[in-house]
Amino acid sequence: MAYMLAVLGALANALTSILQRMGVESAPEETTLRLSLLAYAVRRKVWIAGFLMMIAAFLLQFLALHFGDLTTVQPILTLELPFLVAILGLWFRHPLSWQEWIGSSAAAGGLAAFLALSSPANGNETPDLDTWGLVSFAVVAGGSVAILMARLGSSPAWRAAWFGVAGAVAFAFTAALIKEMNDEIGGGWGHVFLSWPPYALAVSGLLGMFLAQNAFRAGPVTASQSALVIVDPLASIAIGIGLFGDQLQTSGGRLVGEVLAMIVLVVGVFSLARSPLVVEVKREEGEDPHLLSARRRDSPGTVWEAG
Repeated sequence: MAYMLAVLGALANALTSILQRMGVESAPEETTLRLSLLAYAVRRKVWIAGFLMMIAAFLLQFLALHFGDLTTVQPILTLELPFLVAILGLWFRHPLSWQEWIGSSAAAGGLAAFLALSSPANGNETPDLDTWGLVSFAVVAGGSVAILMARLGSSPAWRAAWFGVAGAVAFAFTAALIKEMNDEIGGGWGHVFLSWPPYALAVSGLLGMFLAQNAFRAGPVTASQSALVIVDPLASIAIGIGLFGDQLQTSGGRLVGEVLAMIVLVVGVFSLARSPLVVEVKREEGEDPHLLSARRRDSPGTVWEAG
């Protein structure tokens, strides 16, 4: 059940990425790291559609983490990128080349091999406030460094990648808070909203969304999507082990196989992120920023309104 829900969540995330990126791709440069970016976005119908899809993705992830553990569910969400390529190929009628097929196969195969070798097991540890405090400090510190790196760089790709890293760390922490809420729900709904996790989840989720919008706006999707898709599961695995005692099987040479599987996964994701299909979700500087909206409107028998 957890696997199926996580796969559906990955599909919803892919749709969210397309719709929200179309909603912020033409936002003014001065909106970066400002609430005016969200003010700009909410006036565009396509971004609102992406926001509703993001809510669906959140609910699917919530249910997946109810039935599964953090170190299993979050890596499955890397299937977002193969789904993204498939949607772009089918919906926007681009032919799929060897790069898309090989990248998708590597991403899916690397993920399957990692899960099979590591056999992730849900930990039984219940983190106390001190542990949450340490993890929260590490998350804030890591996200702050990523934002600082983004602000120091002048290259659009550099800035998009580092904003993506910051967003991915926030999303990974959000997933940990979802897991904590699921554990508390097991004891009944009555006390859930009297504790801190739901409110920390709201703050972390909104911050992750805000940073992701900045990543989409800052530069090419080849940079932002790679960072978001790769860093999120890696950070989630580390948080799951540190907070909940999740376990990965590493004996008998499995560790070598797991590292190789993750390398294959990362190479596949990176290859897909550089695919012309994905690049055209947000064109490089100097090109038409409304390519996808225009392409979909030009499709026979289709009506598509981006703003």
